Amino acid sequence: MRTLTVFTPTYNRAYCLHVLYESLARQSNADFEWLIIDDGSTDNTSEIVERWMQENLVSIRYYRQQNQGMHGAHNSAYEHIKTELNVCIDSDDYMPDDAVEKIISFWRQHGSDKVSGFIGLDSYFNGEIIGTRLPEDVKTATLFDLYYKYGVTGDKKLVYRTALMKEYPYPLFEGENYVGLAYKYYMLDIHYELLIMNEVLCCVEYLPDGSTRNMLKQYRRNPKGFAFYRVELMKLPFAGVPFKIRQSIHYVSSSLIMRNKRMLRETPEKLLTLLTLFPGFALYLYIMSKTKTSS
Repeated sequence: MRTLTVFTPTYNRAYCLHVLYESLARQSNADFEWLIIDDGSTDNTSEIVERWMQENLVSIRYYRQQNQGMHGAHNSAYEHIKTELNVCIDSDDYMPDDAVEKIISFWRQHGSDKVSGFIGLDSYFNGEIIGTRLPEDVKTATLFDLYYKYGVTGDKKLVYRTALMKEYPYPLFEGENYVGLAYKYYMLDIHYELLIMNEVLCCVEYLPDGSTRNMLKQYRRNPKGFAFYRVELMKLPFAGVPFKIRQSIHYVSSSLIMRNKRMLRETPEKLLTLLTLFPGFALYLYIMSKTKTSS
């Protein structure tokens, strides 16, 4: 059995998916398989993937489902992954030619069941690191601490132990297709730290149809998913008050969008939610005004 699964949720990305495929075909270490989760594409994704499978340059498994959004595609990926490690590479990104080799070598040298996995770097296509590098003098840390204690910024690449990732499935809400992916990562933070690897594992391009570019629309269209996410983040035992205040503001906003009359009853931080009613209402008005012509 191979060591690593590279999994890719994709939706109508046939026009750019070949860049990732070509990078996987160039990998210096072939100890991986590529799991493609087609989240209900209506383009010719299935045809081009079938052609790649016939070329036999990369070990590919292809799974197609009705559209569930990114978190639903992640759920399906974790159900199908059989390898010890996994990493998500989005459909508009690609891996440097030695990325798989770096992942496997690093894990064989440093990995253990005492950590959830490890974290590496993302770069833009031109090689520039996204955000900051990871702290050089820290060997292990939670994802939460990296961002809120050590001041790390920008997207990073997470390589996780598959057995642990299966423990926290994302909930699915009817009519919605978004739940924050970090929910699962922060749940693992409660019990494990990540090893730190200051190497580029993924090259990223933020396309106009990507979720990063459309976050305000996501807020309006997926209030139940966002409210769930904010509630879980307010429960984190290691989160400080400023962090919880931000989550509460967003929770109020999402609750107002979905007209949740049980908002105060369901929050894990009742006093904090009362204190953030006004800024939450202001955020609600902002989201509604910015998305009213495109919802």
